Amino acid sequence: MVVTTTGTIEGRTIVDYKGVVTGEAILGTNIFRDIFAGLRDIVGGRSASYEKVLREARETAFRELEDEARRLGANAVVGVDIDYETVSTGSSGSMLMVSVSGTAVVVR
Repeated sequence: MVVTTTGTIEGRTIVDYKGVVTGEAILGTNIFRDIFAGLRDIVGGRSASYEKVLREARETAFRELEDEARRLGANAVVGVDIDYETVSTGSSGSMLMVSVSGTAVVVR
C-alpha cells in the first residue's frame, strides 16, 4: 500500500478514486509519565516515554487508514493529512490523539 501526502504518485496513474479514508488513535498517558516529562521540560532534553506513545498512536492511525483503504479496494492513499492533538483529562493525565485522512485510490 502506497501512502503519501502528495496528490499523485510519480510514475503511477490514478485510475479510480474510492473515497476519503481515515484513521484515528487516542492513547492515554499516565500521571508519572506526565511528571517525568515535566521535569524533562525544565532540565531540557527529549521525553522518550511521550515519543514512544506518540509513535504508537501514529502507527495505529496509519494502520487503520490502510485497512479502510484496502476494504474499499484501493492500493494507495494520496493527499494524506496528519493531525496531532493532546486532550487533558484533569489530574489523571492526558490523552494523545493522532488522526490521519486521505483519499483511497487505485493506481497502475
